[in-house]
Amino acid sequence: MNTTNTNASNLSPYESIGGADTISRLVDAFYPRVIAHPDLAPIFPTDITPVRDKQYLFLTQFFGGPPLYTKQYGHPMLRARHMPHQITKKRAQAWLSCMQQAMDEIGLQGEIREFMYSRLAMTAQHMVNQEDDEPNPLHLT
Repeated sequence: MNTTNTNASNLSPYESIGGADTISRLVDAFYPRVIAHPDLAPIFPTDITPVRDKQYLFLTQFFGGPPLYTKQYGHPMLRARHMPHQITKKRAQAWLSCMQQAMDEIGLQGEIREFMYSRLAMTAQHMVNQEDDEPNPLHLT
């Protein structure tokens, strides 16, 4: 998919990339990488399905699609929802790397990819809640 204009016919990013199908493919390409990543796997549950489903709802809404996440779970409150998890700069970067690889896999290219990645990068950095070398005594494995 080579979508290069984020404003083509005033479409949202969600619409520009192909809507629900593309978000679903992105999430499906993303989570196998996350659960295989040595820095990320420890903070995710064994059954990734509920996380995958929430991510689909969130990304749909985040990129201008229907407000699916808010309808089901209320305001995203991302930082608060992620606070129980040890999120370091290293983990945020690993998360973004997995997302880049997923974008590559589904063929997301051009300006729309750059726009989406920049929004995700800002969000990932906002989720950081611990220094890389700081242990979290409340983190249960």
